[in-house]
Amino acid sequence: MGSGTSTTAGTHDGGEAAYRRLRSDVVLGRLAPGRKLGLDGLREIYGVGVGTLREALNRLASEGLVVAEGQRGFAVAPVSSEDFAEVADLRLLLEKHAIELSFAAGDLDWEGRVVGAHHRLAVLERRLLAGENADAALWKRYDREFHKALIDACGSAVLLETYAAAYDRYLRYQMVAVVFRGAVAADQHAALLDCALARDADRACQVLDAHVEGCVEHVVRNRALAPFAAAPRRPRPADPPTPRAAAKR
Repeated sequence: MGSGTSTTAGTHDGGEAAYRRLRSDVVLGRLAPGRKLGLDGLREIYGVGVGTLREALNRLASEGLVVAEGQRGFAVAPVSSEDFAEVADLRLLLEKHAIELSFAAGDLDWEGRVVGAHHRLAVLERRLLAGENADAALWKRYDREFHKALIDACGSAVLLETYAAAYDRYLRYQMVAVVFRGAVAADQHAALLDCALARDADRACQVLDAHVEGCVEHVVRNRALAPFAAAPRRPRPADPPTPRAAAKR
């Protein structure tokens, strides 16, 4: 009986690990938008069975990161400027509401977490601005940690969970488009830190609007998503005229 319980727990742990690895690879752009996710190929990469993979992919489909293609299996969700704008709007809606709650409730420990998160992000941004090589995944991790720290004191687990899911969809666009807007973004992060310490939620929401909308405009203006757009279908060649039709000409 104990052996069966152990096997069940091991299967669950393996399935959760596969789900998290797949999710990370999609969010961080290691699995490109539109890529077909053949179960046999994934089984070799992630080391789990087809049933476990199908369960993980169905979970990702429910999050909008993967699309189920009926009998043809699964593919990484496509990207578009229109979808990016909608995802950005959702992020702003959730983050601005959470900022208002967090700035009102945050204590001294919360301020310390915000300052620490910004310090890590600012150091990496300075390296990027100096032209040094930096790990894009680490940079975005610090970016995420800073924005998460700003809203950490909002007091709503449901809000934080919903925001995390929306942020990951937004992050996927940033990773795919390789977005770093330089000093503009770094200055906006510094302004958000100042707003947090001053508990100025209204100003923080204005800065956040410019921060997120500027990123979307940057991606659209530079056509950064163009390489991932679905190739237009070629028109089907016309059937050759039948002998009777040709004779009537």
